[in-house]
Amino acid sequence: MIRRRTLLTAAGGTLLGSALATGTARADATIAVNPGTSYGNWEGWGTSLAWWANVFGARDDFADLFFTTKSVSYNGTALPGLGLNIARYNLGACSWNSVGGTSMTASPNIPSFKQIEGYWQDWNNEDPTSSAWNWNADANQRAMLVKATSRGATTELFANSPMWWMCLNHNPSGASDGGNNLQSWNYRQHASHLAAVALRAKNNWGVNFATVDPFNEPSSSWWTATGTQEGCHMDATVQSAVLPYMRSELDKRGLTATRISASDETSYDLARTTWGSFSSSTKALVNRVNVHGYQGADGRRDLLYSDVVTTSGKALWNSETGDKDGTGFTMASNLLYDFRWLHPTAWVYWQVMDPSAGWAMIAYDANTLQPTTVQTKHYVMAQFSRHIRPGMRILDTGVSYAAAAYDSSAKRLVIVALNTSTSAQTLTFDLSRFTTVTGGSGGLVPRWNTVTTGGDKYTAYSDTRLSGKTVAVPFAAKAVQTLQIDGVTI
Repeated sequence: MIRRRTLLTAAGGTLLGSALATGTARADATIAVNPGTSYGNWEGWGTSLAWWANVFGARDDFADLFFTTKSVSYNGTALPGLGLNIARYNLGACSWNSVGGTSMTASPNIPSFKQIEGYWQDWNNEDPTSSAWNWNADANQRAMLVKATSRGATTELFANSPMWWMCLNHNPSGASDGGNNLQSWNYRQHASHLAAVALRAKNNWGVNFATVDPFNEPSSSWWTATGTQEGCHMDATVQSAVLPYMRSELDKRGLTATRISASDETSYDLARTTWGSFSSSTKALVNRVNVHGYQGADGRRDLLYSDVVTTSGKALWNSETGDKDGTGFTMASNLLYDFRWLHPTAWVYWQVMDPSAGWAMIAYDANTLQPTTVQTKHYVMAQFSRHIRPGMRILDTGVSYAAAAYDSSAKRLVIVALNTSTSAQTLTFDLSRFTTVTGGSGGLVPRWNTVTTGGDKYTAYSDTRLSGKTVAVPFAAKAVQTLQIDGVTI
């Protein structure tokens, strides 16, 4: 969740060197979709709930807009629901009570809507039925969690920081020097807090967290006492010490089916470093590797995929990413790099609503906390999330500007492509490796168009048809389009 700085650059240069250059779209290119190479079944699209849900958690219209594919009215305009099916719930680290004369130390720079209240507020009693726990905390974010769940979302529980009283300086924004800030005598307690909330959610909220992640960008050193959000540095040694507790605390509560994800490092390269530092026994505790996509077009996505999926046999998600380009062009470009090189089975945007318009799908005013403008990024996201749906198989396109997904039961192929050029071009999709390709009536291929520089937002067209097993589509400069090709068999 790095809203406060520019995107990272990789120490080793750009992604895959010459491979990046060969993946750049050129005028009138042809893309051959290969059904013989696939990268697993798609699990879905998501967003983290804090901080926007801490502000707007009570609103059903936003729940529908983000967690269904309904058409939702917003300020008199019909917006396409994004159909997100993953919600990441941020277990808070703040409370404003005093325990034995000791209270939280807050950063002078953290706004109130980024202070998320935690549940375990008095370290003297670990019993979650005692008054040491406040189960009325975090009402707004929790309300959106329940709304997302009722709309079919899979959920993950994660923590930006341990509770303030578990931190060495009692500051949930970080240590003064950006170093380790979780007290060694509270490694287990941090895991216990997460596990207790997971059990409470299952028994009382109707929310069954599929995964729990005790870390957030833990190896990064920007979590300081004067930071603008909750955060805590925990190096790989600390992470390795916490993970066994995470498993045992879940198990002793009967949550044996709840899986562990880790470590939500900020970049692809740092995720490789952390994963490589874990022992085999530590790796065995982790069911899925989460990584954040803040390296943008840089970083060795391919090597992370190899380390995690090919070598270790683990699942891999891009569990958080974002950028300050409100047009959605940067988001689409980096997402398509992920499809080409990282091959995650899910992709999660950090904040669908944000005070910084560029980062948001829908912006809001940081002072009044009122929602404002819809960004083009919302319509770009719809191109992907409304059409590449859970259960579809991700196929190889051989390029980093087009993704393909196949629904075997519907015999439907979906292609989402981006014209990365500053001039118009025609992209031709070669489907000759499929057994049959018929399209709709008369070979019809429905398409949806979003021009990131202005014009079409999420506009449907019925003017494109197959020519045998190919389909040619004109793209405006920096446009993203989705093609729906029916009657396709492998």
